[in-house]
Amino acid sequence: MIKRRLILLICALGLMLVLGSCNSNQQELKDGYYSAEMKNYRNGWKEFVTIRVSGGEIVSVEYNAKNASGFIKSWDMRYMRNMSARMGTYPNRYTRSYAAYFLDAQTPGFADTVTGASVSGKSFRAMCKALLEKARAGDATLAIVDVD
Repeated sequence: MIKRRLILLICALGLMLVLGSCNSNQQELKDGYYSAEMKNYRNGWKEFVTIRVSGGEIVSVEYNAKNASGFIKSWDMRYMRNMSARMGTYPNRYTRSYAAYFLDAQTPGFADTVTGASVSGKSFRAMCKALLEKARAGDATLAIVDVD
């Protein structure tokens, strides 16, 4: 009787492990490049994020913004000087900080917000959430994100 219960217990545990691994495979990120951008320009800039997934995890994150002509926000020295004087941060700093947080946490729910760039942080998290959905599905099409 004890042998029979032990065998049933082992079979039940094995089944749970198999079902659990199937569920985790559905959540695994598919290797590739995934990009998201905001639907609209804000103050003349449209933010975007690109990630690279390898081995089921995010291995690189690029976060920035571009204007209508494609000029990159973190290259705009005048903008950076003005923002730094007013906000205490600037695009080249906060984009790298947010990207590093996401790369380290592997989730858009990280707690740190860069002082002076909280609106961009909200947009960044929304884009990262969309990117994770795309990466889980293996859908490399551009994600367009709209944040109120």
